[in-house]
Amino acid sequence: MAHTCIHWFRKGLRLHDNPALMAALKDCKELYPLFVLDPHLHDSSCVGINRWRFLIGALKDLDLSLRKLNSRLFVVRGKPEDVFPMLFNQWKATRLTYEYDTEPYSLSRDKTVTTLAKEHGVEVIYKISHTLYDIDRVIEENNGKTPLTYNRMQAIVQTLGPPKRPIPAPTMENMKDVTTPCLENHEKSYGIPEVEDLGHDIAELPEECFPGGEQEALRRLEEHMKRTRWVCSFEKPQTSPNSLSPSTTVLSPYVRFGCLSARTFWWRLTDVYQGKEHSAPPVSLHGQLLWREFFYTASVGIPNFNRMEGNHVCTQVDWDSNPEHLAAWREARTGFPFIDAIMTQLRREGWIHHLARHAVACFLTRGDLWISWEEGQKVFEELLLDGDWALNAGNWQWLSASTFFHQFFRVYSPVAFGKKTDKNGDYIKKYLPLLKKFPAEYIYEPWKAPRSVQQAAGCIVGKDYPQPIVQHEVISKKNIQRMKLAYAKRSAHPAESPSKKQAVKRKGTSVIDMLKKKHRKV
Repeated sequence: MAHTCIHWFRKGLRLHDNPALMAALKDCKELYPLFVLDPHLHDSSCVGINRWRFLIGALKDLDLSLRKLNSRLFVVRGKPEDVFPMLFNQWKATRLTYEYDTEPYSLSRDKTVTTLAKEHGVEVIYKISHTLYDIDRVIEENNGKTPLTYNRMQAIVQTLGPPKRPIPAPTMENMKDVTTPCLENHEKSYGIPEVEDLGHDIAELPEECFPGGEQEALRRLEEHMKRTRWVCSFEKPQTSPNSLSPSTTVLSPYVRFGCLSARTFWWRLTDVYQGKEHSAPPVSLHGQLLWREFFYTASVGIPNFNRMEGNHVCTQVDWDSNPEHLAAWREARTGFPFIDAIMTQLRREGWIHHLARHAVACFLTRGDLWISWEEGQKVFEELLLDGDWALNAGNWQWLSASTFFHQFFRVYSPVAFGKKTDKNGDYIKKYLPLLKKFPAEYIYEPWKAPRSVQQAAGCIVGKDYPQPIVQHEVISKKNIQRMKLAYAKRSAHPAESPSKKQAVKRKGTSVIDMLKKKHRKV
């Protein structure tokens, strides 16, 4: 039987290593490649303009690739449960394919759509290709328990062996008996919207540093893979959080949207490593992909993973509610130039180095402002191009010392940490040009500059640039004591705590061990 297939693109915005798309093409006479602008996921109030632009770029790139195969992309707005019954009838579909997604909303959505498909006599096929491994299989291999340490995760994947190899993109040969029916008014009914159509003011659009799309992802991947020595010696802690151009690959947004397959990335690295000395997980590039897998696994196995309440592995902390401090952090008005420069880069470019994320996350939570990691999670979800539900929640829990990492007494200094890799404050001068005339000795602490220096720099602290909103030396010590109290309460309720054995293992995989002492300041 020849099928009329809808392939539902969600995160896997690519043709290479797309087994669900290949499943759609088997015994297929008509193919409808579909993307649904779901209001739950694509709400302009919680998706920043950079994320929108990246997504639109990825969809345009995908459409171009499909046109080369005599097909094209159909974009529909609406809730999937409303959209699909209409499309099943309109297109007389007999098969629906998609890439498996482990997020709680996605699982619930897909269950609803699968039920609707069955009611319409539509066969549903899904394939796992957004992660390196089948996450349920990883948990099963760990006796049905969620691995809570990176070491344990490594041990499990070693028993599973390397990830499956990626499959090639479909060719004209795969499409020879397949057509994509298109109406003349295709663009009007199913065209890709522009950023301004989604309620954004394009006059606000900054320069695009990281254009979306599969072709750009593959180009960037190959560009990095040519740097053989750099790839082999890569150790994430040894990269700079405040270099003027990225000191890491910045492939994360492409992997997040599925413009680049994680398996393709993994096996290209394997090719480069072949026969050469190279770094190893957790600090290598393979190690970064395993961190992603670790947080995905945790997010599947731990209920309420993106919240403190009801999350049994998360330390319950009496965070403050301080809207003024939260706004100052979000809007780069803390009075600490290193923190404000990072938050400016985040808003402008949609990406910041992982150690810069560490610095601002620690500052917001246990380090200085004592505001819940859930608030920071929301801001990152809006502004980061690579804002990924599982990784975002996992990293915020880690950096707030709520889950996974427990050395809460190790605090990033909002002054000293940035100085280690950028003594002159060039990064601050780039993102906070207001401070560019301050001499290096005051650029991280402009409030300490004599009035004459401030006047010469054309920036008076307290008038042109804010005073620090907290005294770091004082508040960080107080917050360590508050954290100590939260841990003591946790110990008093062992039922809520992980086992002692797990705690010992967790201590052994401390991020501090990996980040080398020179990157830390207590």
